[in-house]
Amino acid sequence: MKEIEKTDSSWKSKTLLIGAVVGALTGIGTAYFLIKNAEKEGETLSFSSGQGLKLGLLILGTLRQVMQLDDGQPKEKAR
Repeated sequence: MKEIEKTDSSWKSKTLLIGAVVGALTGIGTAYFLIKNAEKEGETLSFSSGQGLKLGLLILGTLRQVMQLDDGQPKEKAR
C-alpha cells in the first residue's frame, strides 16, 4: 500500500514542479517581450486598470482551457 501512495505522490510532485517551471518561464518570457516592446516605442511600461482586467480574464480563460484538456477521454485505471 505504501508503494502505491509513494508512486501517487511522485507524479503529483513532478506535475507541480513542471507546472511551476513552465509558469515561471512563461512569465519571464512575457515580461521580457513587454519590456522590449516598450523600449522599442521609447516608453515606459504601464498598464491601465482595463488592460489589467483584460489580461486577468485572458489568463483565467487559458487556465480553464488547460483544465479541460483531459475532459471527454475515457480514463483507464492502472492495476
